[in-house]
Amino acid sequence: MAEQDTVAGRLAGKVAIITGAARGQGLAEAQRFAAEGAHVVAGDVLDHEGIHLDVTSPASWAAAVQVAVERHGRVDVLVNNAGVHAAALVHEMPEEDFRRVLDVNLMGPFLGIQAVVPAMPRGGSIINVSSLNGLAAQARTAAYTSSKFALRGLTKAAALDLGPLGIRVNAILPGVIRTPMVAPVVEQREAELAAGLPLGRIGEPTDVASAAVFLASDDSSWLTGIDLTVDGGHTASTPRL
Repeated sequence: MAEQDTVAGRLAGKVAIITGAARGQGLAEAQRFAAEGAHVVAGDVLDHEGIHLDVTSPASWAAAVQVAVERHGRVDVLVNNAGVHAAALVHEMPEEDFRRVLDVNLMGPFLGIQAVVPAMPRGGSIINVSSLNGLAAQARTAAYTSSKFALRGLTKAAALDLGPLGIRVNAILPGVIRTPMVAPVVEQREAELAAGLPLGRIGEPTDVASAAVFLASDDSSWLTGIDLTVDGGHTASTPRL
């Protein structure tokens, strides 16, 4: 799915690059953006699902932006959705695993921002998909949590740097979402996880996609540097003692 046709909608005519778009949240975002009228350039390392885009490679980013510009003349929206996870105790995690998570989850968005800004007009929107792990840690998530905290910082710094260019930069912080990354946990503990949330269910990829549409649209034209939690109310309460 390298590109979707456009129809009238909240993103009518906008040109969007979405990373990690082969499955899960990225796929839901690509489908929803297309339904809202955007020209979607869907990138992933799973080549058969879209254009090839290795977010850790500046050359790969340059090629993806070139595709968008050649087809549509610009890039209005970037959704830095691609992410990986490595679970291990901090003192047992292999160095290469830690570096890999940071390369994809943090360096990827950084390189993406650098690549798209020259092709992004005023009114552009960059959306970084962080996580509730960007607010608080869990055991065995040292690499993932570090990357997501740092991505929030990158979001805010970039919002300051790019504001004068008329480009907004915001972060989405999903809670537990039914994606391939967390499928084993959800399968084992869905009832327990849902019971702990005020809205009584875990999230779906479409929930994140809806938030991304809002941040990509002109409805959020005065929002930049924010953390938008999409978590079913998880952060509304304090942990029980």
